[in-house]
Amino acid sequence: MSLFLDTARIEVKAGKGGDGAVAFRREKYVPDGGPAGGDGGRGGSVIFKVDEGMSTLMDFRYNRIFRGKPGEKGMNKGMHGRGAEDTIVRVPQGTTVKDNETGVVLADLVHNNQEFIVAKGGRGGRGNIRFATAKNPAPEVAENGEPGEERILLLELRVLADVGLVGFPSVGKSTILSVVSNARPKIGAYHFTTITPNIGMVRVDDGHDFVMADMPGLIEGAHSGAGLGIQFLRHIERTRVLLHILDMSGLEGRDPYEDYKTINEELESYNLRLMERPQLIVANKMDMPESAENLAEFKKKLAADLPVGSEIPQIFEISALTQEGLQSLLAQTSEVLADTPEFPLYDEEDLASEVAYYGFEAEEQPFEISRDPDGAFRLSGEKLIKLYKMTNLEHDESAMKFARQMRGWGVDEALREAGAEDGDLVRIEKFEFEFVD
Repeated sequence: MSLFLDTARIEVKAGKGGDGAVAFRREKYVPDGGPAGGDGGRGGSVIFKVDEGMSTLMDFRYNRIFRGKPGEKGMNKGMHGRGAEDTIVRVPQGTTVKDNETGVVLADLVHNNQEFIVAKGGRGGRGNIRFATAKNPAPEVAENGEPGEERILLLELRVLADVGLVGFPSVGKSTILSVVSNARPKIGAYHFTTITPNIGMVRVDDGHDFVMADMPGLIEGAHSGAGLGIQFLRHIERTRVLLHILDMSGLEGRDPYEDYKTINEELESYNLRLMERPQLIVANKMDMPESAENLAEFKKKLAADLPVGSEIPQIFEISALTQEGLQSLLAQTSEVLADTPEFPLYDEEDLASEVAYYGFEAEEQPFEISRDPDGAFRLSGEKLIKLYKMTNLEHDESAMKFARQMRGWGVDEALREAGAEDGDLVRIEKFEFEFVD
């Protein structure tokens, strides 16, 4: 069973802010004691941090829920609660973070130690010292802490590699990778020996080095789910140069030129931008008897399909078994890499922006009214629920303040229009009260 995992669906919930305190000074020799309830501390955020030592999302296979710590409650004598520490979740390089419900890309994490806040901790609730006024110098009002952000996220890993090996199964991709790098992939004389991307570091004679990856499972129809390709085509998107490996021996009974066309069609069907990458054609298994004849036929077919006047691209003749031609291939690959910029997966405008917008937007209705099966009215809505959770209903003044805020939003009028009468039951989550006309 493979231990490679490149997608994961997880739940993150930041910590709730600490509740504000209701307290008063009761000290000897202090004639004018007043409110002294401190604010609650900030809740801990959930932060993703890139760890270059990780290579898969396997850590998220069984651990799928990440919660931030709550802030400390406010205390008397005006003392604030302590803010909670953030929860750091380590992810591998090349992880894309998406909102599972909307599909919006939140972040593309590619640099070591790069951090991104996926769920912000709630702010601490204000203590009653914050609500003192000339008219009400001793308020029994305090806020509960703000709930932390809660999200369901989809993580997608695209391996970081400079060079990608593409081609049909059994054309020698894994053998090439094992010869030119420190990678030790499984090699077998059957299709789909490689079922996970293998990565190796390649060092060239000129002192340069680059990361090479073997992409498994590409066959006709890969972009629509055939073979293993739909699982691993995404990893090719990170690469800057493609080496298109062809089996020139003909031992599989396939036409190398048809293979060449099929793989390129799959790359184009999956993502048009993959065709922007430089692609070197590599004729492998040139040590076999029929390879030279098949290569000549390949060049004829390739020339016939090119526009008039176009030159046939350079074709590198190699044998992974005897290691002939590999040094010239690696040298050319290194040169092309030096002249090829990175291909970012997402433009800045594609990523969800956290920048505040100060233009005019129509204000959303802060509440909604529905009916429960028993006939009770239910109030919901993100803004109202947040206000409810931040209201300390243990104190009468806080409850009255909450009632005034709802009345200011027009909740009373809306309930009347919905048919509510004196004595009808109204619910906000688990809290119940009677409607008074």
